[in-house]
Amino acid sequence: MMDKMILGRYIPGNSWLHRIDPRAKITAVMAFIAIVFLANNWLTYALMFVYVLYLVLTSKVPFLFFIKGLQPIFWLILITLLLQVFFTKGGTVLVDLGLLQITTLGLANGAMMFCRFVLIIFMTTLLTLTTSPIELTDGLEKILAPFRLVHLPVHELALMLSISLRFIPTLMDETEKILKAQKARGVEFTSGKWSDRIKAIIPLLVPLFISAFKRAEDLAIAMEARGYRGGKGRTRFRLLRWRFADTLLLISLVVLSGLLFWLRS
Repeated sequence: MMDKMILGRYIPGNSWLHRIDPRAKITAVMAFIAIVFLANNWLTYALMFVYVLYLVLTSKVPFLFFIKGLQPIFWLILITLLLQVFFTKGGTVLVDLGLLQITTLGLANGAMMFCRFVLIIFMTTLLTLTTSPIELTDGLEKILAPFRLVHLPVHELALMLSISLRFIPTLMDETEKILKAQKARGVEFTSGKWSDRIKAIIPLLVPLFISAFKRAEDLAIAMEARGYRGGKGRTRFRLLRWRFADTLLLISLVVLSGLLFWLRS
């Protein structure tokens, strides 16, 4: 499980994507999630896959890492795919099971939904893989800065979001350790009745919650020991600087949007 969960992890590197300003990367990911819904035929999806694969390959992060990262949400993707296949009416009927029908339109919609899932997951995980926690916090804080006018605690909110994101792989690792410890004691999670499986989860959840609270307390003590008092008066060792490559990344998304509009059915 530890090597499958990539969301929230950071892989140090020196690729051009690692050096991109975090504000540009966050903006690019949000814009990509919005424009991915413009794709409505295979040509537009192929174009988006080429764009994403270029970013993935040039980030110098092993591609197999992304494939393994899809496994934790495989069932969510599969259920969504089956719902599209069996409950979308239209096109030629391939299989008729009475209430359930498999049509060409259902298969096409299911395949496109699968592609949409993969594209969004690749882009969002690429953001965390190439952006350090400090950069991610600073980038979010800069983007949310206008909300200070309405007295929103921008720094604290950005820090909270960043810590929450980074806690995902930590908790997954902790879950893996507790799961192995419980299995060593003879607890079965994959066999027996469903009621027995649900009861077996309780010995897993209790130590997991205790561990999560302990880690949160240790983090709070460490921040307090370092004199953290919020964003007021805080200085930064690394200042964010907008470069031409950052602008180029956003321009590429504008060009991609134009091509999607042009190639849409």
